Amino acid sequence: MPGRRRDAVFALAGRLGMQVIAQHYQTADADFGRHRDAYGGWLERVAPYPALKVNSQTGKDHFTFAQNRQLIALADRFSARTGLPVLHETHRGKFSFAAHVTATYLHKLPELRLTLDASHWCAVAESLLGDQPEAMALAIARTDHLHARVGHAQGPQAVDPRCPEWHVELERHLQWWDAVAEAKRRLGGPLTVTPEFGPHPYLVHYSDYGPPLASQWAVNVWVMGLLRQRWAATEASA
Repeated sequence: MPGRRRDAVFALAGRLGMQVIAQHYQTADADFGRHRDAYGGWLERVAPYPALKVNSQTGKDHFTFAQNRQLIALADRFSARTGLPVLHETHRGKFSFAAHVTATYLHKLPELRLTLDASHWCAVAESLLGDQPEAMALAIARTDHLHARVGHAQGPQAVDPRCPEWHVELERHLQWWDAVAEAKRRLGGPLTVTPEFGPHPYLVHYSDYGPPLASQWAVNVWVMGLLRQRWAATEASA
């Protein structure tokens, strides 16, 4: 995002009393040296802005552990210097592309903190990860931000989680999200959530020029309301 657009976004958020979670996804160079430099440059560009935290799609799935670790260490140094937390999103194509791979990073890097988007892991594993409970529990314990989107065995986004045919997938994701919220409640730390059902091509359309099968806005608002109601009830009964 060019500087003028960043200025405009943060100025508008300030006028509306909104906090901003900065989103990094742009660094894509397959050459590690150029990738590292571009990633560091992006972090420096966002440093002057009053972001709440940075959600980072970090590294590449084909980089080595040592290379991806350099990028995570770069983000750690940035956070230590600026006070701006960098959370690494579990995302296809990044170092955190699969539950079992991310578990290795979490075991070896005890300070690593995540944005958990388990929908990507469902697509990668072609399952609802029922055979990886240890990896999921470890990721949940290290999560500070949630991307609340429902994935399934053949893709990262259910067409419409309000429909009964997606009940099993919705319930599995709700179990994970509840576990993250409960862990944060016990520790007393803040949890932020982004309902993250995305546009095309995540959102299925009848055809290239036809209407979508669901309203992206309506689904995200529904997820927000569902979690607010669900967690308010949990707090009331605690």
